[in-house]
Order: sequence, then C-alpha cells, then structure tokens
Amino acid sequence: MAKTLTEIAAEIVAAQVGSTSMTSEEVGEALKSVFKTLVQLRMAEGGEEAEALTQVPAALGEEGVSDQLAELRQRPIRSIRKNKVICLECGAEFKQLTKGHLKEHDMDAKEYRKKYGFKARQPLSAQSLSAKRRQSAKERNLGEVLKEARRQGKGAGKKAAPKKAAAKGKAKK
Repeated sequence: MAKTLTEIAAEIVAAQVGSTSMTSEEVGEALKSVFKTLVQLRMAEGGEEAEALTQVPAALGEEGVSDQLAELRQRPIRSIRKNKVICLECGAEFKQLTKGHLKEHDMDAKEYRKKYGFKARQPLSAQSLSAKRRQSAKERNLGEVLKEARRQGKGAGKKAAPKKAAAKGKAKK
C-alpha cells in the first residue's frame, strides 16, 4: 500500500532528527514545512487526490488553522480567493467546493451558502476557475444559445398545456 504524505513527512523529519539536535517545537515546524512542500509537489504533479490532501495539516495540529478559520467565518467572502476556495466547515482548500465534499459535512451547496451568508448565485469555486468558465461560455456564445432555448421553450410550453388538460379529461371518463 502506498504511503501517505503524512507518513513520508514523518520519515523525512525522523531522519533529520537522527542527524541533528532539534527541540520539540523545531520538530513540529519541520514536520509542517515538509508536509506542505510534499502537498505542493503532489499538486504540481497533478494528482487527483491532491486537493483532499490539503485537509491533513489541520489533523497535524497546525496552530492558527482554527484561528484563521474563525476569522474567515466572520467574513466568509474572503474564503473565496483567486486560486482556491477554503471550506468554512473544516478549513480544507480546493479549486471548487464539490457536492461530495459538502456531503461530508451533511450539507448541500444551498445550505452552505445560507449558513455563511453567500448570495444564492455565488459560485463556490476559486475566482480563477470562475473566470475561466465565464470566458469559455462567452467564446462558445452560450448566453445567446440559452436565451434562444428559453424563448423556444416558453412557446412550446404554451402549446403543450392544452394537450395535458385534454389528457386529464380522458382519464377521468
């Protein structure tokens, strides 16, 4: 079975401790530093589980995470940043808060937005990702396509209504 980044970081720091004298605070800081570096390397490799790995620093007992989280909860809009969005429930960092992640907190996107005071249409994704999607939609002219589809759908809906009423009348007889 593959080793986790936490295990790898612990082995690296253990090797450092074996060769140099370190205080317990230095060991803790070294562990956090090595772990963060490993996460960055994993993300650079494009590992699919790299986003989930950013949750582990809180499990390592990183002080200040709860302080930062409490601060973000005061002003939730600050949790949505240029290249990441921070989950206000657990402090994990993602490109986008997915339905699967929110399900771990027994929430859906609507409940999350309501709990933290986000607007209903606020995307729960990094600003760079939202901008990229917006640009792609403009390039493909999706706004006009949607507008046309809605216009056609309204006309079709009016014609379909009498058929449904007629079908209900037949069912009653």
